[in-house]
Amino acid sequence: MSDKTRIETSVVGSFPLPKWLTQSASQEAILDAIKATIKDQENVGLDLISDGEIYRCLYCHEKTNGMIDHYAQRLAGISTERPRALIERMRNEPELAYRDEPAGVVVGEIDHGLLDLRGEFERSRQLTRHPLKFTFTGPHMLSRVLINDYYPHPRSLALAIANVLSEQARDIHADFVQIDEASIVGHPQDLDWAIEAINVVARAIPGRSGIHICYGNYGGQTVQQGNYEALLPKLLELEVDQFVLEFARRGYDELKHFAKYDSRIEIGLGVIDIKDLQIETPDLVAERIEIGVSIVGADRLHVVPDCGLWMLPRSVALGKLENLVKGRDLFLGR
Repeated sequence: MSDKTRIETSVVGSFPLPKWLTQSASQEAILDAIKATIKDQENVGLDLISDGEIYRCLYCHEKTNGMIDHYAQRLAGISTERPRALIERMRNEPELAYRDEPAGVVVGEIDHGLLDLRGEFERSRQLTRHPLKFTFTGPHMLSRVLINDYYPHPRSLALAIANVLSEQARDIHADFVQIDEASIVGHPQDLDWAIEAINVVARAIPGRSGIHICYGNYGGQTVQQGNYEALLPKLLELEVDQFVLEFARRGYDELKHFAKYDSRIEIGLGVIDIKDLQIETPDLVAERIEIGVSIVGADRLHVVPDCGLWMLPRSVALGKLENLVKGRDLFLGR
């Protein structure tokens, strides 16, 4: 078997909500929506699927993709009340000004509260025999999107969140567990304590693991400034198996920075632009895979969309995933 046949197709995590789910969010309807999302991914031929994070997107602010509000509403120690004074305060904080509303304020010690990652995973695991990826937001991102009125430093808050996430991650026996960190590229000054906190979680994951790093997606727009080069080589201290990275939107010039290092870490290469409604052709996907292989080699490469698919119409998301698989197969000569 050649190295090229190892190129795995997957998703980053989130998936568009079926329109009918917004009319009825009963437990039965949510379960049906997860089943439909899983079946959609199986039908297009993805190697590694997710549950679409459907249950995280129902009640949160529509632009956050469940990556923030789902956790703010469930973790103990966070207030999600939004008085006008808090909204004005958020607007005066440059890091949070892009949001329409604050996610929450840390007012006490972070604890598990109602967060139940194991329960979320086990529900989805029972719905498919397919290899399954399970995702959750990491401690650095959560520490940077919450207003901190309790801990003395963002590091202290991140470590408190990390301790909770690590306890829950120990019980998640997925085929792949992914930590989502969509803020770190814009905060290279945080690297030392961000990696410290993320590794607390990563060490607890019992199987194959990865970290998703991107430039943010709020209302279909990039929200983080920065570059991958500023994170290296420090990023290689993360105790994960794969970096899942945004490239299709920005181009592939930055990929060379990862090729400089003889690293054990795989690259989940973004070859689908989720901020564009146009569906990539299989030829274009194959061309992007060829670029990735030429820079980092086929033995490290896996292919994914740039980020989660939540913002896209469902038909567009499916078209993009279908051509992701076709493009991979075209590259392999199938």
